[in-house]
Amino acid sequence: MRWALVKVCLAVTTMVAVAFAVPLGLVVREMASDRAFSNAERQAASIGPTLSITTDPLQLRKAVETTQTGAAGRMAVHLPATGDGPPVDIGEGRADARAVADTRRIGRAATTGVPGGGSALLQPTALGSGDIAVVEVFVPRSEVGKGVTTAWAVLAGVALALVVGSVGVADRLGARLVRPAARLADAAHQLGEGRLGARVPEDGPKELRSAAVAFNAMADQVVGLLANERELAADLSHRLRTPLTVLRLNTASLGDGPAAEQTRAAVEQLEREVDTIIRTAREQRPATGPVAAGAGAGCDASEVIRDRMAFWSALAEDEGREVRLAGVDRTVRIPVARPELAAALDAMLGNVFRHTPEGTPFAVDVHDASDAVIVLVSDAGPGIADPDAALRRGNDGGRDGSTGLGLDIVRRVAESTGGDVRLGRSVLGGTEVRVWIALDGRDRAGAGGGRGRRGRRRRRGD
Repeated sequence: MRWALVKVCLAVTTMVAVAFAVPLGLVVREMASDRAFSNAERQAASIGPTLSITTDPLQLRKAVETTQTGAAGRMAVHLPATGDGPPVDIGEGRADARAVADTRRIGRAATTGVPGGGSALLQPTALGSGDIAVVEVFVPRSEVGKGVTTAWAVLAGVALALVVGSVGVADRLGARLVRPAARLADAAHQLGEGRLGARVPEDGPKELRSAAVAFNAMADQVVGLLANERELAADLSHRLRTPLTVLRLNTASLGDGPAAEQTRAAVEQLEREVDTIIRTAREQRPATGPVAAGAGAGCDASEVIRDRMAFWSALAEDEGREVRLAGVDRTVRIPVARPELAAALDAMLGNVFRHTPEGTPFAVDVHDASDAVIVLVSDAGPGIADPDAALRRGNDGGRDGSTGLGLDIVRRVAESTGGDVRLGRSVLGGTEVRVWIALDGRDRAGAGGGRGRRGRRRRRGD
């Protein structure tokens, strides 16, 4: 494209330069010829007054020699025959006699070529006797073309400068067009090869800037879609941990024997496979936005909490755990889909059973404020040593038996409403997970709360 643009510009500029330079050169040559013959006419007219006074050859010769062309030997005066005398020629004449006679007969100035090159201007002049004398002025070829060569050289130089300048401008313009297009093609190849960080600088002409903006938006959308798929795979896999926890706890009541050992081994193997799926799905994950609840999505938090507590209460009874449930005696609507809230509750309660000893009591409290619903899950266990690390999106597998996704699911559900999650010390002495679910749909980060407020809460809970 770049060289094609240069070639087109070269061809167009060359045609324009030729179209203007050639006619202009011809005009210059014609003007030089007119100038030379006009000067010859003035020189011939300068002899007219002398011829009107006298036809004496001696006087006329002196008059001719006093002119510029006469002194240079380029003027002659042709006198007609008088009486019985022959015609008289004064000076060095170059035109043939026939041309002189024709000029005398016609009575108009004429131009004729002369042997050896050049031209002769023949100017008829009336004498006092009524006869016609012819004044001849020789115009050499150098006078006719004087300055024409220089003018042609100047015109050729200007045309060449125009062509070179236009080629340079076309090359720069082509580079400006091609470079963004080449970057766009290279970024497309990188994205196709799986390098999801490939982006295009949004510069160049308006159309290419629009293409770059569209490409970057597409790349961001691809990254977001892949991240959402990984998050979904990890979250769905993590939800399998709840029934696995139940199976693992129930295997403790099977006693000893080959069947019990095989069952426990199968449950452990299944937990390891689920953990592997979760960690594989979370590898090389880009940051994604909060989980969107969707327009009109929502549920009754009290009803969902009562339902999930009915499930976990059976396990709590088997392990001798005391359970307290408060704030769920009336309807509490929140902008979170039922499956998402159930998964968040299962994650928090599963952590209680997984990371606290048997017999440890726990409680679930729901507080309905004017602009938010607060769900508190607290226990009397040993607590969490590093709350910030626990809230970090997925861990590196360093904590045995944990993928780090439990609280991540809770955090994403809270942030989808503009709320947040706080970890701290509960009144029971162990860990308290406070889930703030905003009801007004506003992002607290935009109101000066959000991320900063979460950070301050974490520092107070450390």
